[in-house]
Order: sequence, then C-alpha cells, then structure tokens
Amino acid sequence: MSDSAGVVVCGAVALLLFGLAVREGLVVRRLQRAGIRAQGLVVDNTRDDWSDGHNLVPAIAFVDQQGHRVRFSPHVRGTGMNLEKGLEVQVLYEDGKPHTARVNMRKYMMGPAMWTLLGGAVFAGAGVLLALKN
Repeated sequence: MSDSAGVVVCGAVALLLFGLAVREGLVVRRLQRAGIRAQGLVVDNTRDDWSDGHNLVPAIAFVDQQGHRVRFSPHVRGTGMNLEKGLEVQVLYEDGKPHTARVNMRKYMMGPAMWTLLGGAVFAGAGVLLALKN
C-alpha cells in the first residue's frame, strides 16, 4: 500500500472512530439526563472468552419499570472492571428499553467512548506520520 493510500485509510478509520466516540458520548448523556434509574445486583461473575478466561465479567440483574427481571453484562471488560458478587449497583436504561442498561459508574459509562476516542487518535496520528513521511 502506498503512503497516500495509507493516509486516506488511517484518516477514514480515525473519522469513523471519532464519530462513534461522539455517538457513544451522546448516548451516555441521554442516559444520565433522561434514563430510568434502578438498583441492580451483581448476581454472578463469568470468565471472559476474549482474555483467555483471566478477566471476570459481572452479570447484573435488576427489575425494570414493568416488573420484568432483566439480566445483563456490561460491554466494558478488562482488568479492574470486575464487580464483587452481591454488590448493589445503580443501573441506567432508556425508558421502555431495559436491554440498553449500563452500570452507573464512570468507568462503565465513559469507558467505551474514551477507548474509541483513543483508537481514533492513534489512527489520526498514524495518518499524520504517514503524510509527513512523504
């Protein structure tokens, strides 16, 4: 691949990741402003398949406004992201969409946006380096 094609690809990926980070930030903002709050309970911790079973992924259960029991696992995973079984946590979800639930903690709410933003910055930096190389 030529350097100019690499610049274009890196720039396109960076723009895509920046867009996804902004979208994720808007989702978090909407949840914090208008989301339904519920008390959740960490009912289990399972092994993460992505990390060869080294990281624990919490399973959180809560009751939504309609009285249905909802169980979910946070999308953010990794070292330091586990929650002790039996711990009560606040959960936020969109009205009528309990499957959108997130743990109301900074690392779980902002983690996806920050990692996506970081990825976009890496690709933007690689594109700049390729452009300067010419």
